[in-house]
Amino acid sequence: MALILLSEYAERNGRASHSAVQMARRGSFNTAVKQGRQWFIDENEEYPDNRIKNGKYIDWKYGRRKNKPKTATVGGGAQGDGK
Repeated sequence: MALILLSEYAERNGRASHSAVQMARRGSFNTAVKQGRQWFIDENEEYPDNRIKNGKYIDWKYGRRKNKPKTATVGGGAQGDGK
C-alpha cells in the first residue's frame, strides 16, 4: 500500500483535485487520510462512481405511464384572435 498525494491521485484519474478533496472530506474514499494539511490516498484505490447507470430515474415523475399529462398552453385562447 503506497500512499500518494490526493492531488496526484486526482490527476491520474482525470479528475479535479478540489472534487477529490471534497470526496475525501465526505468519506467517499476508503483509504484517504489527512496528515497535517495534506490528504494522502492509496494509489490502487478505485475512483468511486456513484452515478445511476441502469435507467431507473427515467420517467420517475410519471411512473412510466404511456399517456403523460398534457401541458397547458399559455393564454389558453386561439392564436391570432387579436385580444
